[in-house]
Amino acid sequence: MPSKADPKIEAQAKIKPKPKPKAKPKPKAKPKKEASSSAPAKNRPRAKSKLPLAQRRKARTLIMQALYQWHISQSDPLAIEAQFHEQNGGKIDWEYFAEVFLEIPKQQEILNQHISPLLDRELKSLDPVERALLYLGTFELANRIDVPYRVVINECVELAKTFGATESHKYINGVLDKLAVTLRPVEQASK
Repeated sequence: MPSKADPKIEAQAKIKPKPKPKAKPKPKAKPKKEASSSAPAKNRPRAKSKLPLAQRRKARTLIMQALYQWHISQSDPLAIEAQFHEQNGGKIDWEYFAEVFLEIPKQQEILNQHISPLLDRELKSLDPVERALLYLGTFELANRIDVPYRVVINECVELAKTFGATESHKYINGVLDKLAVTLRPVEQASK
């Protein structure tokens, strides 16, 4: 004998929950007028948009790889730059890459004078990755004051962790930290 379903349960199953009332849209805030500028918003010059940090980080990675190639092959930096442009697509801060990579070989002697007193061995005996990172970090500390010294050191340490020998990041950190004291004394004093 088939059992009949309870009519109360059947009635409850057919009841649909009430839809929640929609929230009233909040009125949009009116944009504040800038008191300092009398020119209409359309006529004001726009500030140059900053590139995302990821593009700068990719450029640093490519600079390190290009410096490595330059140390190993002793090729012309312009040829290496052209090769890297050709082989690497995507969003990269190419302006930064060109500025830093092409200047490091020109300033090699000056960079050596900054680095050598802080090393426990000859610069030529360093691993090519470590040497490339020390050149990159030293160049940025000396010439790119728009980049905070802590960012320079951190970026080089992270690259050393990725591309360098097991403990090279500690060595890079130690040398660049000592170098920041002499190349960025104002920043060091404010920490």
